[in-house]
Amino acid sequence: MSVRFRSLTAGTALALASVTAFAAGDHDHAHDHKPLHGGVVTEVRDVDYELVVQPAAAQLYLRDHGKQVNVSNTKAKLTLLTGSQKQEVQLTPAADGSRLEGSGTFAAAKGTKAVVQVERGGNTASARFVLP
Repeated sequence: MSVRFRSLTAGTALALASVTAFAAGDHDHAHDHKPLHGGVVTEVRDVDYELVVQPAAAQLYLRDHGKQVNVSNTKAKLTLLTGSQKQEVQLTPAADGSRLEGSGTFAAAKGTKAVVQVERGGNTASARFVLP
């Protein structure tokens, strides 16, 4: 009887491991981290942050498992580090809540490091980027 129990336990463990591996595989395929707005993407706590920096504007888009996050009650601070230069700008929600945005004159070059501090729903997250 103990041999049968061990076989059943080993078989059950193998089946559970297979299900876990299959679920993890599905998650990787369903959660795409590609930029949708021409920016650079990083993931923090299952949320994708896409940063777009143009000469006169910066936008930050948030996606949670591929779905756009309404950012109407969100605020953020963007810090750009280019060489020894540091530039900070507040990002505020766009009228439609689809993104956070700020305006100014941004001299972001290839290799510029960016850090965004985001406050949303009582939580704070920090997302880091290197601009292409």
